[in-house]
Amino acid sequence: MSYMMSKRSLFAASALLAVTFAAPAAHAQSRAETLRYVTGATVNTLDPNIPGSTREAFALSMSSYDRLVSFGRKQLNGKWVFDLDTITGELAESFQVSPDGLKITFKLRPDAKFQDGSPVTAEDVKWSLDRCVTAPILGKAQLLTGSLTSADQFKVIDPLTIEVTLPKPDKLALPNLATVYPIIINSKLAKAHATAEDPWALNWTKENAAGSGAYIVETFKPGEQVIAKRNDAWNRGTADKPAAFKRLIIQSVPEPATRANLVERGDADLVIDLQASDVQALEGKGKLKVISTPQYNAVTFISMNNTIPPFDNVNVRRAIAYALPYDDMFKAALFGRGAPLYGATWADGKPPSGGYPIPQPIKLDLEKAKAYLKEAGLPEGFATTFSFNVGQAATAEPMAALVKEQLGKIGITVDIQKLPDAQMSTAINEKKLPFFTEGIVAWLPSTDYFYRNFYTGKQRWNYSSTDNAELEKVAQAARFEADKAKYEEEGKELNAIHFDQMFQIPIWQAAQDAVMQPTVDGYVYQFTRQVDYRNLSRK
Repeated sequence: MSYMMSKRSLFAASALLAVTFAAPAAHAQSRAETLRYVTGATVNTLDPNIPGSTREAFALSMSSYDRLVSFGRKQLNGKWVFDLDTITGELAESFQVSPDGLKITFKLRPDAKFQDGSPVTAEDVKWSLDRCVTAPILGKAQLLTGSLTSADQFKVIDPLTIEVTLPKPDKLALPNLATVYPIIINSKLAKAHATAEDPWALNWTKENAAGSGAYIVETFKPGEQVIAKRNDAWNRGTADKPAAFKRLIIQSVPEPATRANLVERGDADLVIDLQASDVQALEGKGKLKVISTPQYNAVTFISMNNTIPPFDNVNVRRAIAYALPYDDMFKAALFGRGAPLYGATWADGKPPSGGYPIPQPIKLDLEKAKAYLKEAGLPEGFATTFSFNVGQAATAEPMAALVKEQLGKIGITVDIQKLPDAQMSTAINEKKLPFFTEGIVAWLPSTDYFYRNFYTGKQRWNYSSTDNAELEKVAQAARFEADKAKYEEEGKELNAIHFDQMFQIPIWQAAQDAVMQPTVDGYVYQFTRQVDYRNLSRK
């Protein structure tokens, strides 16, 4: 099987976990009370707002910090997933939207406390939201999508009441406050570590938590592990009780084969980033629980930086699109576990839907690819790099090998670069990668949200560095469009522009396979595509 490894390697990995999971006698917890999670990625910061933050850092912050509100859950094809249409209180005991949609008033839970025992107040909430829209952090761009742009919009009414004012009704304002970034910080604690050069204490919060969440971070070793203990004072979980597990251990284990062996042997409780072949093998044995959920708010793509030559030439981008071996990549990377976004037929060449993503009418056609290269003035091809995140190697590595092989057939020489998680994130943020694969996830999925977030502006998530005036005009018009029929037509127009200009190439929506011990319960697919540790229990 593909996940088999040497006894020596497995012994070393198991020994590492055994040492990691060992705790001083005063803190020893039974096996049943500890959740052991292994991942190929890393937790590189305790503050999700820090540029370059990894998705695993997002997951930890969901449990170490609270937000004003959170998403509910629903069933999709028999699997539990987050529900964007249901917003529930987290630190907010209740909230009310004014009839004109311009004000949202939040009443805080009177019993909410930070992890140091101090009460959560409206002043803390205002300082935290002010920080999110003012500091040079990731949350600033996210909250912009919900018309939350200025500290003037947040007003303390009394110690337990805060009011948010909007310039116009925005359906994404409230959901934005449930996303990763608007964490509520113990402002007194953070201010004590602020400086004139760092008024928002970003340097301190990167390695220190100041929240009110379900888990208190005890040990933080970036790139290696995080150990956290349950916050027994937190009562915002199921049935208003603390989290089920007393201890949480997040271990970085780069090799997917090692992760597969660890969960199979029972040395780990949960993993979500195994190779598709390993998932199939483990599922076939019937000893572990496998929950496969469609990533309905996510897209895997091959991206080209539209500002870096020769990818600034639309015909080069089109040539790449028609040179890729889509079916082979889908089978090699995912073993077919997911939904393809290629090979469609569009009647009259027009998008059949205004939704996003939709399958595009592209397929492998080397002659068409060569013709586009010739039209671009590069009939002999060129040389480039193709990068991927080493934490996603389980799917990205077999894909990259096929990309390299196939593009060589039209004269494009590819040098594959495997980048560590944090390095990949930073390079994307700084727009330094010419050609790479990544995944996008729309925390608040709607067609205009996808296009505004991932194809406009100089923001991190505009992976292709798209700068198209017509696309931006249509996307901004669609943002506040109330007429459903008109919104659908605007969506079709956006999809048509995207396909014509081939800013980047959507290739599939992968299934998310969570592999866990049979005793682990409560898994819910989240908007972050990460685990919400607060939901989990052992039965």
